Amino acid sequence: MEIIISTGSDKPIYEQITSQIKELIMTGGLQTGDAMPSIRTLAKSLHVSIITIRRVYEDLQRDGFIESGVGRGTFVSARNKDVIQEEQQRKLEALLLEATELARQNGIDIDSVKGLIDLFYEGDE
Repeated sequence: MEIIISTGSDKPIYEQITSQIKELIMTGGLQTGDAMPSIRTLAKSLHVSIITIRRVYEDLQRDGFIESGVGRGTFVSARNKDVIQEEQQRKLEALLLEATELARQNGIDIDSVKGLIDLFYEGDE
């Protein structure tokens, strides 16, 4: 699992790690049932505090991306498909909002926007 931490980022380190792990899960880099490294192991490999990784894991568990069991370890959650779909829906909504605002600002009518969406959605079919 490759995680890149940027010390120049405005985002706190725990948020950078959390978002990268979520992205790995959403894109299939981590699959349902895959074991996650222990808190201590991940903290050591990323050169961050155990408290930081504990917060990352708490956030991921709260959001349904991972599940932990005492003595079992931490795994990518089987329930994460709904979470992933919801997260992707939020991303799509944000992009569509940006696109519609751009269209509105530039006087592009809604039918043209819908036509472009249809064209892109259908692809080369």
